[in-house]
Amino acid sequence: MLKITAFISTLLLLSSNVQAGPQCTDGPNPSWIPKEKMQHQIRQQGYKIKNFKITSGGCYEIYGWNQQSQRVEIYFHPVTGAIVKKKEED
Repeated sequence: MLKITAFISTLLLLSSNVQAGPQCTDGPNPSWIPKEKMQHQIRQQGYKIKNFKITSGGCYEIYGWNQQSQRVEIYFHPVTGAIVKKKEED
């Protein structure tokens, strides 16, 4: 029983350290920049896109590379196109 309690405690501790993505919008999709146009805008900013998706928080998210070939994870607001959160490789 002690092992099970320790295991559950460890899981709870680890799960509290998981960061969720930002909440961008819960607005209707018709007001969003179309995916193809957003991907084009991102490429125009010099990013290379490996993966593009819509998050549960209503953001556009990319995994790819910046102008210096560093890996990036970026969340974009789907209505304004603004960067909401950005993580670059060191």
